[in-house]
Amino acid sequence: MELHQRIVSAPVDFGAIRSEFGLASEYPAEAVSDARDAVDAFAGTRADRTDIEFVTIDPPGAMDLDQALRLERTATGFTLHYAIADVGAVITPGSALARESESRGQTFYLPDGTVPLHPTVLSEGAASLLPGHNRPAALWTIELDEHAVPQSFSVTRATVRSRERFDYARVQADADAGTLHPSLVALPEFGRLRIEAGLDQGAISLRLPAQDVVRHGDEWRLELEPRTAADDWNEQVSLLTGMCAARIMLEHNGAPIGLLRTMPPPAQSAIDSMRRTAAALGIAWPADVPVGRLLAGLDANTPAALVLMSEATSLLRGAGYTVLADLDDPGADKLTHSAIGAPYAHVTAPLRRLADRFVTEVCLAHCAGTEVPQWVIDGLGPAVETLRRTDAVANKVDRACVDLTEATVLAPRVGSEFSALVLREANGSRPAEIFVAQPPVLGRCEGRPPEGQRVPVRLTVADPDKRIITFDYVS
Repeated sequence: MELHQRIVSAPVDFGAIRSEFGLASEYPAEAVSDARDAVDAFAGTRADRTDIEFVTIDPPGAMDLDQALRLERTATGFTLHYAIADVGAVITPGSALARESESRGQTFYLPDGTVPLHPTVLSEGAASLLPGHNRPAALWTIELDEHAVPQSFSVTRATVRSRERFDYARVQADADAGTLHPSLVALPEFGRLRIEAGLDQGAISLRLPAQDVVRHGDEWRLELEPRTAADDWNEQVSLLTGMCAARIMLEHNGAPIGLLRTMPPPAQSAIDSMRRTAAALGIAWPADVPVGRLLAGLDANTPAALVLMSEATSLLRGAGYTVLADLDDPGADKLTHSAIGAPYAHVTAPLRRLADRFVTEVCLAHCAGTEVPQWVIDGLGPAVETLRRTDAVANKVDRACVDLTEATVLAPRVGSEFSALVLREANGSRPAEIFVAQPPVLGRCEGRPPEGQRVPVRLTVADPDKRIITFDYVS
């Protein structure tokens, strides 16, 4: 499949999407003033860990750098130092800045710019772990054995200094060339071991093509978002830290306090349906192989694999937030994130997501043997309500931006024929779902094209105002 071709579109105005979803880019003046005047409330008690050679890995151009890491190979395994921007230390509870961020919930990412959780003077300046600057951080230290299984973990407040910033393509190129920064030399081995550990505990990871809208001068184009092994390795650092945070909250003696990101186990009917699809596609699926291992072993560039992964999205539904104090029956199913295969908490992106600030404060208190701040306890419930609301909005905004760009790109080509892979066949009133590689679009297709086959389709509708594209099967 030609997964990396692209096409340039005409100019696209995303302002209507901002208006439709009520996304206010401008921050209230009082909250901006709070951010500009922010000071570290724990400056006098922090450990000085500027001796650790931290580096960051982020998308090109990103300025809101939440995480910096140093990973070392030891005689018995690995030591991970993971610094997370200490947002709780620079936002005064009850302030205008606190109220505004607690209303926004998260940063919204649109192709032409962000609608930030915090004023950029803070999120892209004083609190961001930019290289060459001392910054307040919540510093995680995780000791792992030779299989990258955590043996001990804790978090404390520290001052850190990042040395250099990388993007994923640079890390991948350095790994391929054998020239990784000393702080990242162990990352490939660590990442592979952690991926294997995740599969052992039932993790499910999908590698479907991800559309991205990218600026090209004054215009926009659709691309398939590149995904390297370095993305996967770095993701394992964050996932591991989130699992350690969950364990700290769950294993703490006393009244349960904390916030987990949870997902219920997939319905057996969904797994049974996947097995039938796999059989129809000729994919061997032994009875004792979990779905996560099956998917991990497939070549994501083959039509059969893409079809099966598309159906596997039905397994990963119902993600939510669980406040531990609200659980009457804390059974395993209510505590676990089924896609990860373990209890998990958002803790590594506090500049961009509200939950992480609260979870960090709980973990810091538990590790220090102190009381969780009352503002955290009081704010968990409202934070969850904000996160549920804004997660739904964020998903709709992402889809709207892609839909608008798809329709704009394709509008001049109504009536043209394309080659498409049928990801899902039509089912009752639901039309078939197809993937066109050039330009990379996902769309609905009228008619009954056969699932898993590459077929000719004709574009019949491309309406930027309604953000709709439709194809017909050319049988």
